[in-house]
Amino acid sequence: MCRILGSFAAGADRPDPAELAAVSARQRHGGPDEHQVLSGPGWSLGCDRLAVTDPCGGQQPYRLPHLPGVLAVLNGEIYNHAELRRTLAARGHRFPDLCDGTVLPALYAEYGPAFAEHLDGMFAVAVLDLRPGSTRLVLAVDDMGMKPIHLHHDPYDGSTRFASEIPALLAFEGVRISPREDSLDTVLATRTSFATHTALDGVSVLPPGATALVRPGAAPVVRRRGTYRATPAGDTQDVLRHEVRRLARAEVPVCAITSGGLDSGLVTALAAEHARETDAPPLHTFHLTYRGRWPGSEAAYARSVARRARTVHHEVAVDPDELGSLLTRTVRHLGQPNADPITLSTYALFRAVRENGFTVALTGDGADELFGGYDRMRAALAAPAGTDWAAAYADALSAAPRLLREHLYTPHYRAFIADQGSAADRITQELRSAEALGEDRLTAMTAFETRWRLPAYHLRRVDHLSMAWAVEARMPFCQPSVVTHARALPLAARTGKRALYEAGAELLPPGVLQRPKQPFTLPLAALLAPGTPLLDTVRELLSPARLVLGGRLRADRVHRLLARHLAHPSPHTAQTLWALAVHELWTDIVQGLRIPTGCAA
Repeated sequence: MCRILGSFAAGADRPDPAELAAVSARQRHGGPDEHQVLSGPGWSLGCDRLAVTDPCGGQQPYRLPHLPGVLAVLNGEIYNHAELRRTLAARGHRFPDLCDGTVLPALYAEYGPAFAEHLDGMFAVAVLDLRPGSTRLVLAVDDMGMKPIHLHHDPYDGSTRFASEIPALLAFEGVRISPREDSLDTVLATRTSFATHTALDGVSVLPPGATALVRPGAAPVVRRRGTYRATPAGDTQDVLRHEVRRLARAEVPVCAITSGGLDSGLVTALAAEHARETDAPPLHTFHLTYRGRWPGSEAAYARSVARRARTVHHEVAVDPDELGSLLTRTVRHLGQPNADPITLSTYALFRAVRENGFTVALTGDGADELFGGYDRMRAALAAPAGTDWAAAYADALSAAPRLLREHLYTPHYRAFIADQGSAADRITQELRSAEALGEDRLTAMTAFETRWRLPAYHLRRVDHLSMAWAVEARMPFCQPSVVTHARALPLAARTGKRALYEAGAELLPPGVLQRPKQPFTLPLAALLAPGTPLLDTVRELLSPARLVLGGRLRADRVHRLLARHLAHPSPHTAQTLWALAVHELWTDIVQGLRIPTGCAA
C-alpha cells in the first residue's frame, strides 16, 4: 500500500527535483516507510511506500535487471502475486524479492497494457515504458475503484501528471485548475462528485476497472476492461469467509472496524474465527463513539458483536470539541468536498487504529450497494408502476432536496444549473434509461451504486482517510468473488440484504440482526446546537459576507435556514447546513493548495 505520482511529456526537460519532492511530501502520510522518485527527460515516477507485503523488500519504483526501460509503481495489494510470480518465473523472469508489486514489470512485458486483466486485488498501477519505439505510460485501477488515480492533462504542452491524492497533484507546477462552477450544486445534490469528474476543472479520476494509455504529447485514452469472472461455489457465508480469511493474512498487525451493524459484524465474526482456527492472537476490533450522551449511539451493538466474536475491543471516544479541527483536516485530505459527516468519524477511527499499532484494518464497506441494503432502494422497489421512482431515488442521495436547493440559489446560479443540468438529473436519466432497456430496478440501482457512487462516495473516503494515518483498509465485500456472487443471486436474496442476514444468523447476536439500519456517522442535528463548537464553525463558514461574495447562495435564506434549525433541530436541515459549510471550507482549502513549488505545503 503506497502513494504514487508521476508525469509524462514529449521532448521536455527533466522535471525539477524540488517540484517532485513537494508532490511527494503532500501524500507522504500514506507512505511513511520509504520514498523514491526517479526522473528523466520528460518523465517522472515516484512512490511513498507503506510496507505491508514483504516489508524488507519491494523497493519502488519496481525495476528488473533483465527488463531495462520498464518501471512500475503500485498503490494497493495484489492478492494473486504468488501465483503470477510462479507463472512468470516459468517464462524465464526472475525476481529479487517476494513483494507483490515486483511482478508488475514482468507482467507488463508479457501482456502489454492488458496486464491489469491478470491482477486480483485492490490497486492503482502506473507502468512507464521507456524502451525505444514503445514509449508510453499505462495507468490502471481495480474493478471496484478501491484505489484512485487522479489525472491532469495539459492540452497546450501535451503533458500528463498523476497522483494518488488531489493535494499532491496540485503541487505539480504545470497543474492549473479552478473549482468547477457546478461543484456547489453537485455537493448539495449528490454529496460528492461522481463519475470521472472531481470538483476541480482539469482534474479527473480514472473510473473503476479502467486502463489509460498515454502516448508522448497525447491525451490519455481510457478504456474499461471486461470484469466478468466465474461465479464462485458456495453460499454467501462461504464466499465471504474465503475473502475475509484471504484478506486477514498479512505480515503486519491486522484489526477490524466494528460499527455495530450487520456488514462489519459479519467481517468481524469471520476474521475472529480465522484468528482462532490459525492459533493467531485474538482479533482486535475498533469502534468510534463520542464523549457524552448522544442520540443514535451504536456502542452497545458493537460491544455485543465483539463479545460474541471474542475480540479485544477498543471503544474510541472522540471529544466533540475536536470536531472543528477534524473537519479542516478531513476536507484537506479528501481534496474535494464530501458532505457526509461520516468523514470525521472515519478519520478519527483510523487515527486510533494506527496509534494502537495496527497497519491493516478490515471493513464492511460495499455490502449495501451489492445486497440492496439502502432505504432508498427499498422505497424505489416499493414505488408503484408509473411513478417517477428514479427522480425520488436521486433526491434521496442529496444533502438538500431539489426544491430546497433551488430556494437557496441566487437567480443567476439557479439559471446556470438549469442550463447545464444537475448531477441529480444525470443520475435520474441513467436509471430511467436502464429501466427502458428492460433492467429491473434493483439491478439498475446496484449498477449505478457500484460503478459510480461507491467509488466516489465511500471508497475514496476510506482510502484517503485511512491512508492519512498510514493504515491499509481492506474490504472483503469489494472483492471480485463476492461481487460476482452477489450479482448472480436471485432478486429476492439481494433485496434488503436478505442473503447477508441469513449468512449472519449463526455468527451475530440477535440484537444486531434485529436492529434497524443506521449509518455510521455523526449525530449532526444534536452537534449543531447552541453553545457547541461545531455550530460556531458552521456559522463562520456561512457568514453573509462570505456567501454574498460567492454569488451562488441567497445569504438571507441560508441565514433563515440556520435560524429554523436552531429553533426546531432537524437531521435534514442539519445535513444541508453541513454540506454548505463543507463546500465553503473546501473552497478556502483548495485555494491554499495551489501554491508554487518550494513553498510550505
